[in-house]
Amino acid sequence: MAQLWGGRFTKETDKLVYNFNASISFDQKFYEQDIRGSKAHVKMLAKQGILTEEERDKILEGLEGILADVKAGRLAITSEYEDIHSFVEANLIDRIGDPGKKLHTGRSRNDQVALDMKLYVRDEIDAIDQEVKALLEALQKIMEENVHTYMPGFTHLQKAQPVTLAHHVGAYFEMFRRDRGRLFDIRRRMNTCPLGAGALAGTTYPLDREYTARLLDFDEPTRNSMDSVSDRDYVIELLCALSTIMMHLSRFSEEIILWNSNEYRFVEIDDAYSTGSSIMPQKKNPDIAELVRGKTGRVYGALMSILTTMKGIPLAYNKDMQEDKELTFDAIDTVKGCLALFTGMVSTMQFNKANMEASAKNGFTNATDAADYLVNHGVPFRDAHGIVGQLVLKCIDRGISLDELSLEEYKEISPVFEQDIYEAISMKTCVEKRITLGAPGPDVMEKVIAGNKKYLEEN
Repeated sequence: MAQLWGGRFTKETDKLVYNFNASISFDQKFYEQDIRGSKAHVKMLAKQGILTEEERDKILEGLEGILADVKAGRLAITSEYEDIHSFVEANLIDRIGDPGKKLHTGRSRNDQVALDMKLYVRDEIDAIDQEVKALLEALQKIMEENVHTYMPGFTHLQKAQPVTLAHHVGAYFEMFRRDRGRLFDIRRRMNTCPLGAGALAGTTYPLDREYTARLLDFDEPTRNSMDSVSDRDYVIELLCALSTIMMHLSRFSEEIILWNSNEYRFVEIDDAYSTGSSIMPQKKNPDIAELVRGKTGRVYGALMSILTTMKGIPLAYNKDMQEDKELTFDAIDTVKGCLALFTGMVSTMQFNKANMEASAKNGFTNATDAADYLVNHGVPFRDAHGIVGQLVLKCIDRGISLDELSLEEYKEISPVFEQDIYEAISMKTCVEKRITLGAPGPDVMEKVIAGNKKYLEEN
């Protein structure tokens, strides 16, 4: 059992205890970050005269060799090591001898793992951000192509007013744009370097923490060594942001599942993103959307777990904090996978535009516009509301839309109606009259789409 401690112990750790305590099975995931941090630490030690230049060069060469061999599959990370730190250090000593024993000078596993986790999370934030951006680009394309694709807008899952597909998808564009903003904020706030904090109280060695921070692309060193080794706020913030991303994906997935149903028939999901039934040959199931919806709870669980783990931990480092890794790794992988698959699904999805427009007409989404027509001809709104309600009842009884009523039938309810009512309640007019910023009118939608394009080019 390769471990970095044991001098004051008189017998070996019980094997069950060792396995329970070990983290190599999951923290091997950031072997690159561990080696990167070690290289920066060694360069700083040499700069400060704590190591000789020759020792620095030997250690750096040894670390590079370990990194290359792990990447190439020539060196396996196995369970004989307690954690990724002991794996790197033990292999370094095997390769270069005594200089390798100086790698840990002025450093604790507490600030080392804090650094590794920050480096890993920072790298993954950048990767997730690119996945969200790819989804935004897919949504932008849908918006550009569907400014005049009419569909019902809903409240309470009831057809409410006519909108466009561009407008509806644009709502999700705003959600995922905010998600990118959250990722950016987290990355900026967490970008301080904990290396040099030691176990909890710093070190007596003359470390240059500012230099180490610059080598690792941090803005500055952390300002309190106890907080440095016990801070997992950035993990909690990330899991909160990932949960929000999954919530947005799940909401969109729910709509796609509805739109894909026989009752709606708004979309046709590409065969590559659908599955069939083992018994019912006619089935084409939206499994990707359903799995994204289902995996949302998995990411929520990771957030609640780390919040629960951290709530009772006194300063400074405690072994409980080892529980931050597996759940975070899993949540990151889950979100990245869901984003990639969801982007592929919406990019290849076909929209049944005729069905969308027919649904808007048959759902009386233009009823408000009929009432506005009366108001514009001098009828008080409350009276207009009642008149159009009677028209809707007449349509329901006959199974037709407002567009299909004759002018005589309109006039039976109110003599104010004239031939121009049909133009006033057409889907085109209903949408085009909505011209305030944020509404579905084509002119304002084109401005929004242009703004989206500029945002994606600049970010």
